[in-house]
Amino acid sequence: MLARILITGLTSGVVYALLALGFSLVFGVARIINFAHTSFYMLAAYFIFTCTYLLSLNLLLSMVLSIFASTLIGVFSYKFIIERIREHEVTAIILTVALALVFQEGMILIFGSRFHGIDPYISGYVELFGVRIGSQHILSLGVVFICIVIVSIFLYRSKAGLAIRGTAQDREMANLMGINDDRMCLMAVTLATVLAAIAGIMVAPIRVVEPYMWTSPLVMILAVVILGGLGSIKGSLIGAFILGYAETLVVFLVPNGSFLKESFAMLIIVIVLLIKPEGLFGVVFEEERL
Repeated sequence: MLARILITGLTSGVVYALLALGFSLVFGVARIINFAHTSFYMLAAYFIFTCTYLLSLNLLLSMVLSIFASTLIGVFSYKFIIERIREHEVTAIILTVALALVFQEGMILIFGSRFHGIDPYISGYVELFGVRIGSQHILSLGVVFICIVIVSIFLYRSKAGLAIRGTAQDREMANLMGINDDRMCLMAVTLATVLAAIAGIMVAPIRVVEPYMWTSPLVMILAVVILGGLGSIKGSLIGAFILGYAETLVVFLVPNGSFLKESFAMLIIVIVLLIKPEGLFGVVFEEERL
């Protein structure tokens, strides 16, 4: 059981980390709490289902098209809808919730409210510490982990990444240094949507594809970013693994734990915020966020 808990917690943790990374990126740069973030995760899962099952396209082509389509919708939504009211925080929150519900209802109209399953991209299993792990789980874990590493290197080693972090730290100073903050916001939203789409594609064969699949991850990544500290990339990554393992422990060790995992995540947040209100790696509002 211990080996299964370790492996399952790691799988959940990296998916939450990928989603939370994009969420924190958008909040840090654009100052938007984007409740529609996980809806692009849901859209990507539906796109890969459509491309592979309904259109019978090649798997690699289906993945590329799914990521592209989800990202295009995300960028369009930001550029023509969200950006216009970006400075009005409460309005932006309400609008992103409305967008997520529009996407949800759109999927219900097109595909119905039924659950859809996707066959694993690769079959078979690997035995590790006496536990059989599906090859699909290993593939998803590897792809998501590689994405996290690449994004981290991009943010901390590239000029564009430094510009994004500079904008997040101090927008006015970044403008004085010649950095276009609108362009950085668009870049952050694009990158965040790509990460959400990749997570959706990798999770689709492991879980069912259905119109409400965006709600549970949204609750968890909100818990993750609050636990780690709003806008903190490091905090989001560490918080994702803390809650990933906490969720796994609850599911495995507590009766009816699958129904209590989100409540347990909220309990962890309450305890941490009572001890450290800004989160584990939170910062004062005007200090560095990324």
